[in-house]
Amino acid sequence: MSRDKYFIQDQNSTYFLTLTVVDWVDIFTRVNYKDIIVDSLNFCCSSKGLHLNAWVIMSNHLHLVGRCEHPHLMSHFLRDFKKIYS
Repeated sequence: MSRDKYFIQDQNSTYFLTLTVVDWVDIFTRVNYKDIIVDSLNFCCSSKGLHLNAWVIMSNHLHLVGRCEHPHLMSHFLRDFKKIYS
């Protein structure tokens, strides 16, 4: 059983996701860090089946509204994205 209290029930449904920075540090005030996130999201859209309906980068977190197209899984996208940037 996962330690998280939220579970992805349908891997190909649309989800609202919030990804936060550790200790809420204002890391995204620098343009180069924002560009890294945008480039990574573009890569995920082109190669991991991610379809973003909306997204916003705040100073210390980001919000995504999107889904992963079959055969790609939302849990795999989140795992890979968090593994690279955590």
